[in-house]
Amino acid sequence: MSLPELAPTAWLLIIIAVFCVGISKGGLPGVSMISILIFAGIFPTRQSTGMLLLPLIVGDFVAIAVFRQHADWRQLRRVAIPAVIGVLLGWFCLGKLSDSQLRLLIGAIILALSVLQLLRGKFGAWVETTYHSRAFAWSLGGLGGWTTMLANAAGPVMSLFFLAMRLPKLVFVGTTAWFFCIINLIKVPFSVQLGLITWPSLWLALLAAPIIAAGVFSGRWLIQRLPQRVFEILILAFAILGALRLLF
Repeated sequence: MSLPELAPTAWLLIIIAVFCVGISKGGLPGVSMISILIFAGIFPTRQSTGMLLLPLIVGDFVAIAVFRQHADWRQLRRVAIPAVIGVLLGWFCLGKLSDSQLRLLIGAIILALSVLQLLRGKFGAWVETTYHSRAFAWSLGGLGGWTTMLANAAGPVMSLFFLAMRLPKLVFVGTTAWFFCIINLIKVPFSVQLGLITWPSLWLALLAAPIIAAGVFSGRWLIQRLPQRVFEILILAFAILGALRLLF
């Protein structure tokens, strides 16, 4: 029922991690990779996904309160059903793949998508047709649901999808907030059933809520001052760094 007993250094790192959760929800999704790495370094890998899920949901709620009017519901509808299917597949696969296999697979997929985005101008017509196809939406939506259930690692995947749709930065953030709030709430009963969400993870999320909110508003302050092109470059850079970190 109580919080885990950790060294002061570990608590300091957790404060940094939950603040990064807020920044990621406030406009820079790739920053969440820092949170994932910190939690995975403090807690066992599987347990860390449950410890981080509730703080992520807190961040989702705050982000929706801030950006709710900016969502692109058409794009959300395109990926909603495949994302739910992906969550179900992730729940089924959890425990059947080793941590190393999981990291390599997710990292390779994210890196391939990042390269495709970089080559968008070179293969313009083919890439645009691919991006706006139903197959692309189902593939990325399903992959997003699968990776978020397995490792809370769907941020780069869905960032690349919404980036491919050329969403303006505030619409990008609002759409991302609604997507992850819905999907993360769907994940809760499966995570409870798997023993990934416990009373300590609930207490941690409640105590971290003010820090997460501060991170969301910091992220909003930052992206409002970034030009659209710089924002897109940062999203792509965070995705590539996240992929490389998973691979190596």
